[in-house]
Amino acid sequence: MHLFLSAAPTLAWPHVLARLSVAAGLGGAVGFEREWRERQAGLRTHLVVCVGAALFTLVSAYGFADVIEQGGATVDPTRIAAQIVTGIGFLGAGAIIRQGASVRGLTTAATLWLVAGIGMAVGAGFYAAALFATVGVLLTLGPLRLVAYRVVSRWRPSTRRLIVDVPVGGSPVPVLETVERHGVRVTSLEIAQEGDRRSFALDVELAQAHAPEVVAAVGEIDGVIEVRWSE
Repeated sequence: MHLFLSAAPTLAWPHVLARLSVAAGLGGAVGFEREWRERQAGLRTHLVVCVGAALFTLVSAYGFADVIEQGGATVDPTRIAAQIVTGIGFLGAGAIIRQGASVRGLTTAATLWLVAGIGMAVGAGFYAAALFATVGVLLTLGPLRLVAYRVVSRWRPSTRRLIVDVPVGGSPVPVLETVERHGVRVTSLEIAQEGDRRSFALDVELAQAHAPEVVAAVGEIDGVIEVRWSE
């Protein structure tokens, strides 16, 4: 249900300035975290989005007071603000970058969407919700991120690069069979040749406890000259 106003709501300029300033501070706090991590959208982008959302909300709720007074019209203060929710999606999509098989910028796009909501809350005078949301997102991007990484990393296999040198003409098949026989998953294979050696670079997923076993097993393959982990 929409709230229609038939009386002209007003807001003094000190209150307008206060709300825009609060929006700048909260949006800037989230943006500073993104800037510190060197993400695509940083301090200025998040600050501008938050202030812009607050301004749109203020215009939607208080910007048509003269029209209401002169014509006796009714105004729905939620119409302009509602468009922020969908409109910010275009800006967030621009922060998402695909690099090969990986996708970056999803978290930054989400924070842009969230600071728009924070700006709307401040513009509507709902300071408590804006503050709680800001604190919550900062905790999520900081301490919670570290906790989640430590918990997940215990079960997630590490990715390392195994370098195997063989004589020219050597086949990677025995190396691949040996590695996979030890329960190691090979994600990529690169072959290079220099002088009298042929080098196989394997990106593998394995537990740290299996690393010595894999190296020992590969080193026993006939024709293998050297086995090492890439730094």
